[in-house]
Amino acid sequence: MSSPIRIGIIGQGRSGRNIHAEFLKNIPEKFTIVAVSDFLEDRCERARKEYGCAAFQDYKEMLADKSLGLDLVVNASFSHQHVPISADVMNAGINVLSEKPFAKTAEQVKELIGVSKRTGKLLAVFQQSRFAPYYRQVQKVVNSGVLGEIRLVKIAFNGFARRYDWQTLQAYNAGGLYNTGPHPLDQALGFIGRDITPNVWCKMDTVCTLGDAEDFCKLLLSYPGRPTIDLEVCSNTNFSPYTYMVYGTYGSLMGSMSHIDWKYYIPEEAPPIKLVKEPLPGPSYCSDKLVFHEEHWDVPDEDKDLFNSMAARFYNNLYDALTTGAPLAIPPEQILQQIAVIEECHRQNPLPVKFQ
Repeated sequence: MSSPIRIGIIGQGRSGRNIHAEFLKNIPEKFTIVAVSDFLEDRCERARKEYGCAAFQDYKEMLADKSLGLDLVVNASFSHQHVPISADVMNAGINVLSEKPFAKTAEQVKELIGVSKRTGKLLAVFQQSRFAPYYRQVQKVVNSGVLGEIRLVKIAFNGFARRYDWQTLQAYNAGGLYNTGPHPLDQALGFIGRDITPNVWCKMDTVCTLGDAEDFCKLLLSYPGRPTIDLEVCSNTNFSPYTYMVYGTYGSLMGSMSHIDWKYYIPEEAPPIKLVKEPLPGPSYCSDKLVFHEEHWDVPDEDKDLFNSMAARFYNNLYDALTTGAPLAIPPEQILQQIAVIEECHRQNPLPVKFQ
């Protein structure tokens, strides 16, 4: 049996503490928190008490302390620091797990992949929504073929919020698409294909936020022979009737993160029809008596704690990658495609920078 992975965490805010540390402390057989860093001393002191670990206000001191025996560092720093800090971790000879957004540009992603190859250190990105139970169920239905050829996939990660923290500032590499967007966009690219560079159309705006980054984003992805993707990440709607809608040639699907319905006909059961050019007899209209089959899905009890369900699958894969050399389920090369799409969205929508 392998020894637990010795982890350091950079950042003790909502992500570093509330997401990663609070999850990892519950699986000590696989991961042990041995150190954290945060430039706020009160957060360092809190971590010492909560996790019994070492704490540093300067992450470089943590990386330099060889007595810690760090196997992996979770990079939960400010978004605009993800790239340089991930590079520093790998150059220090330590594997790194970066929070999203992985980077600001595709070129930065390529540079980090280059550092990973040069140092031989694992480079992973916390895209846990790839393991979301509702996403896996939608994929299962789509891949079964019962909906026929998929023409359109609509995804909505919406709400209504007046956000006012640093994740509303362009200077921090923030905004809705960099902050929330990596989750639904990573899922969306799985439907249009991770092997291509899709055509991108995007409209962004600032609506409710007090910062200068976008909190309204409408995104369309297309590619010949592939489904069209319609993605919304908006903070100005009180109504969210669905997370997913799928339009196929035999049927359709609609659902949330906890319940999904799909309805379809079976071609072999359908009555034959033929094209009629002449006016139909009498005051009539087309009549197609299709028999539709309906199926439903409710999130299983073991997956109702959505975050822990996703995080467990993600960290299990990461543990296997570090201990047995298993391939990452979400390699950084796939995130390169995602960041390229986000970069193009921002190129199409240059917003005024109001805060430095």
